[in-house]
Amino acid sequence: MKVVILAGGMGTRLAEETGLRPKPMVEIGGRPILWHIMSIYASHGFNEFVIAAGYKAEMIKEYFANMYLHHADVRIDMSSGKVELLNAKAPNWKIEVVDTGLHTQTGGRVKRAAAWTNGEPFMLTYGDGVGNIDIAKLVKFHQAHGKLATLTATRPPARFGGISFNGDQVASFSEKPQVGEGWINGGFMVLEPGVVDYIEEDATIFERGPMEKLAKAGQLCAFKHEGFWQPMDTIREKQLLEELYTSGKAPWKTW
Repeated sequence: MKVVILAGGMGTRLAEETGLRPKPMVEIGGRPILWHIMSIYASHGFNEFVIAAGYKAEMIKEYFANMYLHHADVRIDMSSGKVELLNAKAPNWKIEVVDTGLHTQTGGRVKRAAAWTNGEPFMLTYGDGVGNIDIAKLVKFHQAHGKLATLTATRPPARFGGISFNGDQVASFSEKPQVGEGWINGGFMVLEPGVVDYIEEDATIFERGPMEKLAKAGQLCAFKHEGFWQPMDTIREKQLLEELYTSGKAPWKTW
């Protein structure tokens, strides 16, 4: 089963970083968040990827085309022009970077990328969110219910600290707990090929028409994930992920 990753948006809410590179290429711990997402899937045995690129797609292509070079030491003989890579290591991934258009919406990107999944079920997620999702369990859940689509429902991190009271006294305080009010779509979806039939054109926003229609038809199920999940929509969230990774306490590091 291939993994489709939506990586084509302009990431305007993270303009401090995305003016220079696509959002999925913003680095956490010296590697693009896209690499982190792919590593989550690969740790569960899924190592075939279709990256639905758009904005600055050439940067994504260049990174993976030269991944050995990016993460190896180099010995260069200037007289002969010989370049030797030292300690070169790269994961056993198969990657297809597909330019799905600069202004294509999420539904259009899904439809274009699905053409590369051999008409088989595929996984889908966003190129800006990480979590310690049990991918293998997610896939089994999807296969068991027999519907067209499964999304991973997550509880968003609270924006502010949580307080509980005992009268006027603070009984407990939790700094930004992951206990948001209700559930949201955290990505990490599993889709049957028939989902593509719900997408009309490049301008289709996947989270609106198609997913709404799937839900109405009783073809959309939710895999509830109570663990860690964090998007990277702002510079503050980018810094949070950086702090977690560099401290050695990144909950999404399942590899």
